Order: sequence, then structure tokens, then C-alpha cells
Amino acid sequence: MTGIFAIHWQWLLAIVLMGLMVYTTRFSGLLLMRGVEVKGRMKAELDAVPPSVLTAVIAPTVFMTGHAETIAAVLTAVVAVFRAPLLVTILTGVVSVVALRGLGV
Repeated sequence: MTGIFAIHWQWLLAIVLMGLMVYTTRFSGLLLMRGVEVKGRMKAELDAVPPSVLTAVIAPTVFMTGHAETIAAVLTAVVAVFRAPLLVTILTGVVSVVALRGLGV
């Protein structure tokens, strides 16, 4: 198949395999932790993992792409600090990047 909607089998295979790996790691984590009672300091440390991973993924984009992304990240962080709903925070980031790029920043 050719055209804009063409699906290459290699891409589809890569996507399926990546999805399987994600679920495999999540499921193995559940299996490994099934007998462990998570409380206290361990719970606090595990609760800190998602924000730290998200920061590690976002930081290169913020600091290595351009001024629009950096400014949008600061605006989004300000909105997040004021405990705005997640959807509002995400929309702030997306809309500000689009608007700043549109302005040529």
C-alpha cells in the first residue's frame, strides 16, 4: 500500500513489540512486589518515581530545542505550581508552544 495511510510492517512490529515490553515490565513489577508491604519511606520513594521520570524525559526538550519550548515549559510549571487541573496544565504547554512558534520565538 502506498500513500499517506501506508503501514510498513516493520513499524507495526516495532510498535507492537514496544507495547509488549511496556506491559511485561509493568506486570513483572507487580509480580515481584506482590509479597512486599509498601509503606513509610519506601512508599514515599516510589511515589517520587513518576515525576522524576517525566522530568528526565521533558528536560532535554525544554533546554535543547528552542526558546519557545523553554518559555512554554516555564509557563506550564507556573500553572502546575498553582495546582491547576492536569488538562489545563497540558493545554497551557501545548497552546503556549504553538502560539510562541507562531509568533516566531
